Amino acid sequence: TGLANRSLLHEHLRLAIARAERDRSRLGLLFLDLDQFKSINDTLGHDVGDLLLKELAVRLQSCIRATDTLARLGGDEFVVLLNGLQQREDCARLATKLMQVLEAPVDISGASLHVNTSIGIALFPEDGGSIEALMKNADMALYAAKEAGKNRHEFFHAAMSENASRRRELETALREALANEDLSLHYQA
Repeated sequence: TGLANRSLLHEHLRLAIARAERDRSRLGLLFLDLDQFKSINDTLGHDVGDLLLKELAVRLQSCIRATDTLARLGGDEFVVLLNGLQQREDCARLATKLMQVLEAPVDISGASLHVNTSIGIALFPEDGGSIEALMKNADMALYAAKEAGKNRHEFFHAAMSENASRRRELETALREALANEDLSLHYQA
């Protein structure tokens, strides 16, 4: 795609956080995941999937400013680092614009391909003061968007972290119960 990779994104994010701390400004981090990409790869092949990713990267790049960063983390995951954020709504407007530009059909090898995207958003400094915290929280918001029906954007909020912890604890407890044969099944007539 010719986009920044994870390492370059981390470097841009490190510099952006330092600048935002110095200037007392804000950043937006948007995680994007294409909702139907796996089925395109599975039905039309990875070559078509690669061509689609390249076209979508061009479309995404056209929506952001020269001061922002667009990166591809891998597979069908993209990240936008929005520098100099004025208002939270700026992220929502950009997310809507990104979703609109991606939903227009792409013609590749005689096929008209349609994709939607889910977007998770975390803000600096309120949603995390480190690269790791911002990325984790944007990713958590992305999965909340997917769970809420896909093709939408969600902002991170603290309850997402609490819910994830509860799910992890429940999964651990269920695995232990299965391993210890503590569960039994009863039918009720």
